[in-house]
Amino acid sequence: MVEKVIATTATLELIELLKQKHGPLIFHQSGGCCDNSAANCFLPGELTIGAGDVHLGEIGGCPFYMSKSQYEYWKHTQLIIDVIDGHGGSFSLEGPEGKAFHTRSRVFTDAEWAQLSQEG
Repeated sequence: MVEKVIATTATLELIELLKQKHGPLIFHQSGGCCDNSAANCFLPGELTIGAGDVHLGEIGGCPFYMSKSQYEYWKHTQLIIDVIDGHGGSFSLEGPEGKAFHTRSRVFTDAEWAQLSQEG
């Protein structure tokens, strides 16, 4: 199975720290700030997830979403969620830790794209 979103080891470690402090978490890829490179982390209920969002998968046992309109631009890529030093903004839970989630991507191979296309 081809994963649409994955996380680096540093990201998984930060997710575990945040889960210990806050409990269950959800992620949503920002579409309005940070040059669309911020994966924001929230507590369930802090952000309404609806029909306009696509569930891309999970990282660190937490669901990861992106708006449908933004997904149309990114669907040919695998999102790689990483951590950088700094504050990504006031919306995401990792800010007080002096860290920010950061999204990189890579284009799916032809074989991966064919598999994803078959999965629907």
